[in-house]
Amino acid sequence: MARALHPYPEGLVIATKGGVVRTGPDVWHIAGRPEQLRAMCEASLRRLRTDTLGLYQLHRLDPDVPMADQLGALLDLQREGKIRHIGLDSIDADELTRAREIAPIASVQNRYNLLDRAAEDVLELCEKQGTAFLPWFPLGNGTLTGDAGTTLAAVAARHDATPGQIALAWLLHHSPVLLPTPGTGSPDHLDENLAAAHISLTEGDLAQLDALA
Repeated sequence: MARALHPYPEGLVIATKGGVVRTGPDVWHIAGRPEQLRAMCEASLRRLRTDTLGLYQLHRLDPDVPMADQLGALLDLQREGKIRHIGLDSIDADELTRAREIAPIASVQNRYNLLDRAAEDVLELCEKQGTAFLPWFPLGNGTLTGDAGTTLAAVAARHDATPGQIALAWLLHHSPVLLPTPGTGSPDHLDENLAAAHISLTEGDLAQLDALA
């Protein structure tokens, strides 16, 4: 990203993650010891050529390290000005509640989309707390087929949109704290994804889509 965007435009929020290490091709291990988290954060700062990360997300809670130690390391980095906000990934509602007793949590990133709403309780908690929820696999990673695909296609046709745009529009209508982060492979794809924010789904559309889960 630094090669493409540095020097960064004013107002850009850089978000990245730490808490896992790669030990081989497609082999990742959770690494939540304070010294590991600090080393990963500082490595990100160097690679991104910045002094501060707008959002630093803990990729996974390390079951072998007390939560207070993991979040304490991020709080230290926050106090030092190296990160502005702390986020958590792949957590349940109880973990989020306990985490907020230790540190201010700005965001949560869990799997969530039109068909997979297992994290609805976490989303509801985020709504109550004003915490951003960043759904991963917002387009279902290829699962929006069959009956769901037929319904999406029908709604999309009414709005002169693509099924993917409707899936994103549903997320934006579903909750004010949902901030989809779909993969984008080209400028045209980026424009298509951004256009989803301008689709106004009707109550009838939402009823059809809500019924899919």
